[in-house]
Amino acid sequence: MLYNIKDVRYHISYQVIIPAIFAGYAALSSLLTFRLVQYCGRHQLDPGTIIVWAVLIISIIGFSCGMVIFWIIMKPMRDFIENAKGVLPESEDTEDKSRDQVEVWKNVFKQVTTVLSMVDARKLFPEIIAESEAMRAVLGQITKVAPTNSTVLITGESGTGKELVSTSIYKQSTRFGKPFVKLNCVAVPKDLWEAELFGYEKGAFTGAAARKIGRFEQSNEGTLFLDEIGDMPLETQAKLLRVLQEREFERVGGSKTIKVDVRFITATNKDLPKMVKEGTFREDLFFRINVISIVLPPLRERKEDIPALATYFCSIADKKISISPLALQMLKENSSWPGNIRELQNIIERAMVMCEGDTIEPNHLPEHMIGQGIMPVLPEKLPKAQDTDIPEAELIENGGKYLTLDEHMKNIEKSYIMEALRKTKGVQVKAAEILGINQRSLWHRIKKFDIDVKIFKE
Repeated sequence: MLYNIKDVRYHISYQVIIPAIFAGYAALSSLLTFRLVQYCGRHQLDPGTIIVWAVLIISIIGFSCGMVIFWIIMKPMRDFIENAKGVLPESEDTEDKSRDQVEVWKNVFKQVTTVLSMVDARKLFPEIIAESEAMRAVLGQITKVAPTNSTVLITGESGTGKELVSTSIYKQSTRFGKPFVKLNCVAVPKDLWEAELFGYEKGAFTGAAARKIGRFEQSNEGTLFLDEIGDMPLETQAKLLRVLQEREFERVGGSKTIKVDVRFITATNKDLPKMVKEGTFREDLFFRINVISIVLPPLRERKEDIPALATYFCSIADKKISISPLALQMLKENSSWPGNIRELQNIIERAMVMCEGDTIEPNHLPEHMIGQGIMPVLPEKLPKAQDTDIPEAELIENGGKYLTLDEHMKNIEKSYIMEALRKTKGVQVKAAEILGINQRSLWHRIKKFDIDVKIFKE
């Protein structure tokens, strides 16, 4: 006779078993204390000494059990933290032994989450360079918006990458592989708007020798991207609104109604709500296209991305070239970037032309970016007191502008720190030894001067 014996296993959660262990231990301790009191009463003994010893033994056993349980539970976490520290960049929170260990661990987990989000962003959006929190938030919006058919309005200053974001939305959408038509509204002459959008029939006007398919019809079942929609004339805005509402139109010179299934993505660098108030943009059209809004931050608000962007532009250059850590630091801190990413790309291209070697140095950058963060050279003669309201003794000339003595000393201090980081390839422990200060002091100065340590690493 055969028996089918099954290997039955039960899995109990830590959330249940750990409270059960402590509850059982507490019950056992109470029962033991009660029995000791009974024993002392029957034999007319003083329970004080016996209870003290019992409490001491129970406490030692309880403490030991707690330590064992804590060690078993926390060991995988400690191993993970130690392994993570080996690959994460150094920081004050992960290296300062004097801080609360829980705070250190929280910071490590935050860094790990940041790295994982960067990896995810690079996988989903390889064409977008984004390491800052602001841009990762934008990429998170794209992943939510892309699979829908909702109309998207992308706003941001010129050169922030609005067209790149629209392309990413298309690639992540369910319409990927179907037509993706782009139209720059600035480039369309005023008299050709209808023909450009709706197309026209043969003989519709002088010169219409054959039928032309408009942008709406070209993008049927796909996506139409209207760039710089703020420059569209008011009369065309009214006709665009009808297509957005009814999803139908007629070609110029034709009477047949053509229905289309198009997803609209629009972009502008203008303040559309302000234009609505001024009467230069239709309010009803604004509400129609502003279903989902994605705001791209300017480069000055996402300076963490500058080193990665500069390195990328160097990597796609015709010649093999790199950029030094000092030059990267100059780019990161010394410009308001009115032209945003496009301006950065032009600066890197200019630096490549000026660079005779294979490394872009600070002296290859535009003059307005040089001065801060580089070791200042003292002039032979100070400016005259009448040239400025600041006392002569407190002025030193640097890069064509006057700095107070305190500002000048800060630049010197910052320059020494950056040079030490450059020599040690971003290893802060070694840099602190070179500078003759402790690690915590160096960390505070790095944070004070907003120095990006990552750009000094190999």
